[in-house]
Amino acid sequence: MRLGFHVVTFDFDGGPAVMGPTLATVAKTAEEAGFDNLSLMDHYFQIGYLGDPESPMPEGYTTLGFLAAHTSTVELQLMVSGVTYRHPGLLAKIIATLDVLSGGRAMLGLGAAWYEEEHRGLGVPFPPLKERFERIEETLQIVRQMWSDNDGPYVGRHYQLERTLCSPQPLRRVPIMLGGMGEQKTLRFVAEYADACNLFAGAGAERLAAKLDVLARHCSDVGRDPSEIRKTVLWNGEPDSSRLVEDLKPYSDLGIDEVHLMHFGRQPVEFVRSLEHVVPAIHAL
Repeated sequence: MRLGFHVVTFDFDGGPAVMGPTLATVAKTAEEAGFDNLSLMDHYFQIGYLGDPESPMPEGYTTLGFLAAHTSTVELQLMVSGVTYRHPGLLAKIIATLDVLSGGRAMLGLGAAWYEEEHRGLGVPFPPLKERFERIEETLQIVRQMWSDNDGPYVGRHYQLERTLCSPQPLRRVPIMLGGMGEQKTLRFVAEYADACNLFAGAGAERLAAKLDVLARHCSDVGRDPSEIRKTVLWNGEPDSSRLVEDLKPYSDLGIDEVHLMHFGRQPVEFVRSLEHVVPAIHAL
């Protein structure tokens, strides 16, 4: 099982002046400990259960570019990019740039977005959910076209691009992850367009097994082998390192390939170091 660290709080002791050095140390420590993936949220205001909106929240892709310069092996992504925040043509360009500058380590996470308060606060349009899912599908089509030899036009309901040029191209076929567990749209889009799904471990192994069955049916409908899709979970709550391997075993038995862990406090470096001794056992699951 692959292991990711999902950074969700930035209110470090010392304030904004230490944010850069702290994140650089977090990234280096996670990489040295054997973590495979490093991710951030895609938000502009902190979300409710982690702090006040006024709590520090750096822009995600700027931060990933900074972390790329301080690492050499970990995969880098936002988990997940809100489809409303960036025009898909620009998003494809941002991800391609991150991939080139990181040496082929970018991943695109994508979701429908939900935090209406930050949309209203910053003047970002927040269309109804149905439209946001329509925009997800068009975004998936656009980024795949931009990361190909086809630089012709794209004409959709919500987006029209005269020339889908992206130079330089990514160094690798950038994996795409879709976040969410919706059976009718999200998991269907995973089967048709994506390389990974991201589910919520807190739903429990039994419910996740049902979701994976739905994903397998969608894969059958489009003629795809479900084993091609990376199955990942976001671990709800801060893990107990003394029983983490045991807790992850039922998910590994389901076929979950990757788990992303979170730390809610102000000591992310210490948190990563507390898990160093279990990383090999997690990889062995």
